[in-house]
Amino acid sequence: MKKLFAMLLVLCLMIPCAAFAGAKGQAVILFTNDVHCGIDDDIGYAGLSAFAKGLEASGQDVVLVDAGDAVQGAAVGTLSDGAYLIDLMNATGYDVAVPGNHEFDYGMEVFQSLVARADFPYVSANFIDLRTETAVLPSYVIKEAGGLKIAFVGLTTPKSIITSSPASFQDGEGNFIYGFLRDEDGSAVYAAAQTAAEAARAEGADYVILVAHLGIEASDSPWTSSEVIANTTGFDALIDGHSHSVVSEKVLNKDGQPVLHMQTGTKLENIGMITIRDGAIEGALISSYTGVDSEVGDLVAKIKAELDAKLLEVVAHTEVDLITYDPQAKDTEGNPIRLIRNSETNMGDLCSDAYRILTGADVGFVNGGGIRADIPAGDINYGQVIAVHPYGNMLTVVEATGQQILDCLEWGVRALPGELGGFQQVSGLTFEIHTYIESSTAEDENGMFAGVEGEYRVKNVLVGGEPLDLGKTYTVASHDYMIKQGGDGFTMFQECNLLQDAVMLDNQVLITYIRDHLNGSVGAEYAELYGQGRMTFVTEAP
Repeated sequence: MKKLFAMLLVLCLMIPCAAFAGAKGQAVILFTNDVHCGIDDDIGYAGLSAFAKGLEASGQDVVLVDAGDAVQGAAVGTLSDGAYLIDLMNATGYDVAVPGNHEFDYGMEVFQSLVARADFPYVSANFIDLRTETAVLPSYVIKEAGGLKIAFVGLTTPKSIITSSPASFQDGEGNFIYGFLRDEDGSAVYAAAQTAAEAARAEGADYVILVAHLGIEASDSPWTSSEVIANTTGFDALIDGHSHSVVSEKVLNKDGQPVLHMQTGTKLENIGMITIRDGAIEGALISSYTGVDSEVGDLVAKIKAELDAKLLEVVAHTEVDLITYDPQAKDTEGNPIRLIRNSETNMGDLCSDAYRILTGADVGFVNGGGIRADIPAGDINYGQVIAVHPYGNMLTVVEATGQQILDCLEWGVRALPGELGGFQQVSGLTFEIHTYIESSTAEDENGMFAGVEGEYRVKNVLVGGEPLDLGKTYTVASHDYMIKQGGDGFTMFQECNLLQDAVMLDNQVLITYIRDHLNGSVGAEYAELYGQGRMTFVTEAP
């Protein structure tokens, strides 16, 4: 039915081509958001390009727009610092884009190189160089289509400072030199958007479209896209991103006038389309269709071939075997015993150290179920690192109490001596697990952590060599799967204050730690296969 709907839609657009071809007052805006390297999905850039060219062949004037977070999210982005995605966007024919928070993940110099590489302009009215208090990028750009002048005003979430790597916005001494007009009530962002809209009108724009990487989640307030519209006038439509939502609705502006508000989801699950015709603005989400642009498809195939070669590139070295399975024992059926889900291993120490040391947090946690492969002594290539962390979880840092840390440890050891994907590999702390005590953790109807009803199995926790203070606030580094999403039932951190939010892919965390903090080689400090004694198992009551 989706394909039938899409085909009918294309036919409807094609049938009146004789009447509308070249007619003044008609334009089509196609848009994407939060593609996150989704080049393998059903639509893909090759399909998007074919769809756009089909509209143009039918006499429509098309403008192609992206609302941010295109260059990060998979190995194709990580291994090229986003360059492959810009090449694909160039080939697809994008006309304008807004930087999302993850456009900055590879550092400011790389971001600037990506902007220079793009055949289309990036715009953002609130991305500011704090040294000069001037905008880094143009606030808007005007494109002509169907005889109309259409302005596209850009906004980037002020949360970019914590949802990308903070270092991207700092100088060498740790001073912030870039910002996004972050304030308490959102008024600075509202004013920047209003000023840009008015300037575009004064330059002759017939329509003004806000292209925002802001999102609609409550945690993004006071800078949600709908809040910006509610506090401004002069925008005819809003193209949004950041929250990965599927949205097609009307929101009211400051004067109470309805403004079309759209967002497509993520990874090209939909293509957004805004049609301007005879003064009316309509929106649609296209979820499926046929057709592939062979030139873009050939580029995708070429990039995948290069990516396969890059996966074999050496990125680090290890002097020792790094294990998730026990190399010295088998189970009763002769299969390797997976230690990472119920014991400390040197691979677990390495991965958790990477999270803690890269962020400067007090404690690092990585669930054993997210560490999936051994690495033998010798050179380490990209493919091996991605095999260790294949899920694309994102490094996240929160403030948490000692009680929440204790609860996390207790929830993670509840299945011992059995395996559990949520068993935590740890950094920055040591603890005892008294396995003779039956687990008394409680779970809710969905299997999520709901408290501890009896005696804790976890005892004598030391953080940085000092006893854990249940009332003290610590910084905890892990990934968004556990901290934000409650993965493996870990609910204790979901309401914590976020200090860094989804700033780097887990496999990139490991690569960066080995490269920048271990001088490119894992050495003798990780030689003990069964870890550094961060966990002590007490099997009998004293």
